[in-house]
Amino acid sequence: MIIASAFFIIVFFYSLISERLRKTVITPPMLFTAGGVALVLALPGVREIDVERQSMLKLAELGLVMLLFTDASRINLKSIRSPERVQLRLLTVGMLLTILLGALAARVIFPTLSLWEAGILGAILAPTDAGLGEVIVQSPRVPKPIRQALNVEAGLNDGLSVPFLMFFIAEAKAVTEGGGAALLRYLFEQLVMGGVAGGGAGLIGGVLLGLACRRGWMAEPVQQLGFAMVPILAMIACIPVGGSVFIAAFCAGLTVQVGFRDAGPLSIEFTEGWGQLFGYFVFFFLGLVGVFSFSHFNMSHLVYAVASLTAVRMLPVALSLAGTGLSAATVLFIGWFGPRGLASIVLGLVFLEQEAHLPGEETIRLAVIVTVLLSIFLHGASATPGIELYAGKEAKSAAVAEKE
Repeated sequence: MIIASAFFIIVFFYSLISERLRKTVITPPMLFTAGGVALVLALPGVREIDVERQSMLKLAELGLVMLLFTDASRINLKSIRSPERVQLRLLTVGMLLTILLGALAARVIFPTLSLWEAGILGAILAPTDAGLGEVIVQSPRVPKPIRQALNVEAGLNDGLSVPFLMFFIAEAKAVTEGGGAALLRYLFEQLVMGGVAGGGAGLIGGVLLGLACRRGWMAEPVQQLGFAMVPILAMIACIPVGGSVFIAAFCAGLTVQVGFRDAGPLSIEFTEGWGQLFGYFVFFFLGLVGVFSFSHFNMSHLVYAVASLTAVRMLPVALSLAGTGLSAATVLFIGWFGPRGLASIVLGLVFLEQEAHLPGEETIRLAVIVTVLLSIFLHGASATPGIELYAGKEAKSAAVAEKE
């Protein structure tokens, strides 16, 4: 009760000063994470409170389902097809290299991790967070194509990371438990059946929503409620076939647009409303967990976090954007502003929920916590100065080009 009460007080406090905070370097994720940390430091007794892990995992599972569904439901293929194909490059070559390099770094820094455990860590920390980069994607000083590239990348790479995460978990479990046939069956159920069940639920739900709206059967205030039920129905459809609810949610978001053209605007409304509240709670909970886990952190976790936010992100971005004609300042800007946040936290919780009981589970958990905590504060604090520096560089380059 103490934790819930503290969270709602912070939400109320934030609502009062939200406009003032826009003019500072303090972002909502920074505020709510710091709130979780402050609660434990101010009330040491909170350490002894039994935070129901299963309840949190179920909440996280539902949150990721909604996040994947809303992200997929507002995919506009035209936005990916930019002249330089920046978004497409970031989502294909960039993301694959990020997972690979993240796994290689994990193997070097944490020698006790197996190859598949290192892959799990790489997949969890591959997605970027649009919420943490909100200042960037809303700033008129950043060129629109760059803002759009970062926004589209963050909106899609969480869903694209899920199949890799599920595959690495399955491989790691197969190594520790044995059974190649069981592995193939698990992957088929999770990926294929999850996609079929979710895609079917999204298609049927979208057709019915579109029909109801065209015929005037549906009250406008209830549209968002009906829309939010589609991913829930996709989850239910997965139960008898054993599919992944996350794959199902993403596929449902893709197919719901076929029959329901208003899916995109509704998903934005949901994300800006209830989706935001969920995100704030996850960051608040991360602050709590971060303090609980502080005594278990060591220098290896910090080294990996720094590597994950710099080389593991920036090198793949530079390689994927080679040949696009973008300036070095632009490539560096895109590379740095790939914050790890909500998606990584929830994917980490999803990994724990699988109960794989892997030897490296604790190492993965701690590395994710340190990396996301570092990202929240470093990317949050550097957003406004970074925009000013980048805009100044681009202005100078444009002035030089005009003189020549």
